[in-house]
Amino acid sequence: MRPCRPSFVSSCLALLLLLGCRAPDGRERVDLLIRGGTVVTMDSGRRVLDDGAVAVRGSRIVAVGPTAEVEARYVADETLEAARQIVMPGLIDGHGHAGHGLVKSLGMDTDAFYPATEAIYARGSTVDFWRAEAFLTGAERVRFGVTTSLSFLGGGDMVMRTDDAKYGDAYLRAMEQVGLRFILAVGPRRPPFPQRYVEWVGDSARPVEVSFDRQLAVSEELIRAWHRKGDGRLQLAMAFPTHHPEQTPLHGAALDSLVAQARATRALSKTHGLLFTQDGHSKYSVTFADEVFGILGPDVLLSHATGMTDEEIAIVARTGTKVVHNPSANAAMRERFRLVELLDAGVTVMLGSDGVAPDRSYDMFRHVFQAMRYHRAAWQDTKVLPAGKALEMVTVDAARALGMADEIGSLEVGKRADIILVDAARPHMMPAQMPLYRLAYFANGNDVTTTIVDGRVLMRDRVLQTVDERRVVDDAQREADLAIRRTGLDSLLMTPDGFWGRSRLP
Repeated sequence: MRPCRPSFVSSCLALLLLLGCRAPDGRERVDLLIRGGTVVTMDSGRRVLDDGAVAVRGSRIVAVGPTAEVEARYVADETLEAARQIVMPGLIDGHGHAGHGLVKSLGMDTDAFYPATEAIYARGSTVDFWRAEAFLTGAERVRFGVTTSLSFLGGGDMVMRTDDAKYGDAYLRAMEQVGLRFILAVGPRRPPFPQRYVEWVGDSARPVEVSFDRQLAVSEELIRAWHRKGDGRLQLAMAFPTHHPEQTPLHGAALDSLVAQARATRALSKTHGLLFTQDGHSKYSVTFADEVFGILGPDVLLSHATGMTDEEIAIVARTGTKVVHNPSANAAMRERFRLVELLDAGVTVMLGSDGVAPDRSYDMFRHVFQAMRYHRAAWQDTKVLPAGKALEMVTVDAARALGMADEIGSLEVGKRADIILVDAARPHMMPAQMPLYRLAYFANGNDVTTTIVDGRVLMRDRVLQTVDERRVVDDAQREADLAIRRTGLDSLLMTPDGFWGRSRLP
């Protein structure tokens, strides 16, 4: 037999592949078809399809349109019926804290919460603690339809658990199993160095002194091991503590050392092409970050950023720096977040939960509603922050802030299949007209029925698919109890004086 020429072989293979991707009736095969729902695309035209469908092949969306048109072209291995449900992009959370899931409410209504988290994270936590917290908060996010999140590996600048890579390894391995799109922010904690940590082996505690260089080296070890792992779902970001002029030495060797640390951390983010983030900005700290550290830019995300001056808003706009607004956080109560001014200046702003402790959750629908109420009350104007802009801040604007606008944030052909289904037929969501308003004003995380990341169904009909939920909550309770016992903080579990019968706490 005469051998085929290379070009003929290629043509044969192409034909076989084409036939393999088609049904007998000629329709193209896809892995997943979501049909018959109200599709909120968040595309450039902000289309809403009353009887819409989304087709997914592998990790990507291949079609979005009316159900009849999509079904005429595609046949799926798996079909999800979305009648009486809203189909929309997965929600995006720009700011949270690993560890906080196991210390919710601890020391609430007292001044003890922050010292307690520092004690637990630096001196009372183990690898099992961080693993259990990742599974718990990962499950919470999946249940609430939060498909992409950024969290610091600890309590911001109070404690970053980067004294040893094993803690970040355990955390990311758990998130990989859960299946979320997740960014873990690593880096050094606030000076002075060395900082004291405790490593637990069974019931034995071993004190460890950790330098700035050690924390930076561990951060890079985690970056090299995990960044872009899990088909790109897992990413690392670099974090550096926010410094305020009134709390920072403004001259001499101490300032020189601090500037060197900031620039070394920033350089590491640029070397590896990572997002750079800071927690806890407020008035004048943005100016300090720009003029003293020189670390702002379009790959930078500043969290909280309350009370900024007009000059600081101009700095953020000029440098292309992004901002994450946490409307449910305590920081937003102490100083106003100037959202309207930032948006009018052209700054990209996303929402964050600052989750999940001491008093908030990863339910981004809750934070959307909180944001609208917060800014309308501040301006005494019900027209401030329209519901559509608030929804953009957890979808398309959020994707832009994280540098992922080409991948997530909307339901469009070619983008990652990060999709959620929201039950629109529950009593508080009915009647079903005006679905955009239903989402912004009435929906909550428990209305999510199905969560999909990269085309993989993580929750189907409110049942988690990638983890054993009962085991997750049991492990979380055990590790929280152990951490509190190790640090002797049992008294913080008590209801404080002044809880009942008063107009304000003492």
